[in-house]
Amino acid sequence: MYVATLLTNPSIARLDPALVDALRNAWGGGDAVWLSPDEAAEFTLSALPDNRWQVWGDLQALGVDLVVQPAEGRRKRMLLADMDSTMIQQECIDELADEAGVGERVKEITARAMNGELDFEGALLERVGLLRGLDEAVIGHVLDTRISLMPGGRALVATMRANGGYAALVSGGFTAFTAQVAAQLGFDENRANTLLAADGKLTGDVGRPILGRQAKVDALEQITARLGLSEQDVIAVGDGANDLGMLGRAGTGVALHAKPSVAAQCEVRINHGDLTALLFVQGYARADFVTG
Repeated sequence: MYVATLLTNPSIARLDPALVDALRNAWGGGDAVWLSPDEAAEFTLSALPDNRWQVWGDLQALGVDLVVQPAEGRRKRMLLADMDSTMIQQECIDELADEAGVGERVKEITARAMNGELDFEGALLERVGLLRGLDEAVIGHVLDTRISLMPGGRALVATMRANGGYAALVSGGFTAFTAQVAAQLGFDENRANTLLAADGKLTGDVGRPILGRQAKVDALEQITARLGLSEQDVIAVGDGANDLGMLGRAGTGVALHAKPSVAAQCEVRINHGDLTALLFVQGYARADFVTG
């Protein structure tokens, strides 16, 4: 048994019931269940539709995301999340680079690294090197003035934890940022790289070992083993090439507003919804969301 979930951007919720019914009828699905009026609906299917990606493309043009997945086991017990451009709306290193006056150069490298065009570790060291001499206090300034949470993140973490889930934030970014973001959103733990500083200035280097793509897979393996969970119990979310390892291994890997080269390798692609889409695809209704 499969389940098809249709959802849209909650800020302009416009999911047409006629559209849901037309697709349900075309695919011979069960009755539509509305998880949130005008925003998210689902129905069951006895088989995986042959034309689901064609339909997915058609719906993308209408501002609607479509996810088709096995119904069994879709509600997960652990969230494994990337931070930059996933749980927050920015890339932290790009924001630091702006303060250092090297923003455009660093943003160019970041974009290429996230597309998988550059080796992550080398790209990170090159970018961090450009921050050499930046006042360490700028980190706090950037956190206070430049960093904003991705919509839906609080509800995602709070709802999964309220239902017995565990939440881990694992980033190729920096602990100075993950610690604060994790505390704001209620994550159980966070892992990232450490920016090195001396005499109040960034040295242009990070602590070793560098956390990149493999470190996210390691986190998946280590945390599930510690909690007695399987990898199928995990829903992972990210947007860049260094997230592909964990997205491929998790029971549900979600490419959220991802680079096209990344999304193409993922079964679950969310381009219009926000982080609450991860709750809808697990079968939570908006009335089930925990917002505190």
